[in-house]
Amino acid sequence: MTRPRPPARAYDAPMGEPRTNEYGQPIGRAVAWAPREPVAPVTLVGRSSRVEPVAAHHLPQLYDALVVRSPPSTWTYLAVGPFDAPAGLNAWLRDLHDDPGAVPHAICTPDGRGVGVASYLRLDHVNGSVEVGGIALSAELQRTTAATEAMYLMMRHVFDDLGYRRYEWKCDALNEPSRRAAGRLGFTFEGTFRNALVYKGRNRDTEWYSVTDDEWPAVRDAFEAWLDPANFDDDGRQRTALRR
Repeated sequence: MTRPRPPARAYDAPMGEPRTNEYGQPIGRAVAWAPREPVAPVTLVGRSSRVEPVAAHHLPQLYDALVVRSPPSTWTYLAVGPFDAPAGLNAWLRDLHDDPGAVPHAICTPDGRGVGVASYLRLDHVNGSVEVGGIALSAELQRTTAATEAMYLMMRHVFDDLGYRRYEWKCDALNEPSRRAAGRLGFTFEGTFRNALVYKGRNRDTEWYSVTDDEWPAVRDAFEAWLDPANFDDDGRQRTALRR
């Protein structure tokens, strides 16, 4: 179901009073803003994961993790795959690397072994917006602390290091695991773009989610509380679920 569009509201910071122009028309809040640095490949290190620019040495590791040791259903909601040879996966990663609108990264174990992929997409440093997408998590990585930490590291880099205003997540409206992940990771649902794409010979209605810079401090606090070692018992099970 498409989310109803909320009524337009314009607020001025910091008092929250409605803003109007000299013609009496509502206008958006004032923003002190200058374009930021473009998103570029970066290495981000956490306790249980590393995020690294995809490199040649990752390719056999990613094929082993994402294809050999993961089910074909891993690729159902991606525009590519499943693959039956390394050449297909390598071509996808090469295309991402060569695309000026994508910055692909390998999600790695602490020792640097590639077990997943996630990319920065829809790069807009002028307005301070970027999407995380093209996410492929191996069976080894799914539903792990490392997977959550990798998403946190990528989001933190965008807001805290680059100073962006908006971080996006999009998925097939039928991809229930991705929809649940977006909510768990602190994204706010914005609506459904109907008939947005055609891939693998089928329609895709795309759900849009985002975190804004105003929301980020609370999202960051929730991530850091959840990732705190004290939140896990001796068997590595979480004591408290991730929530804002």
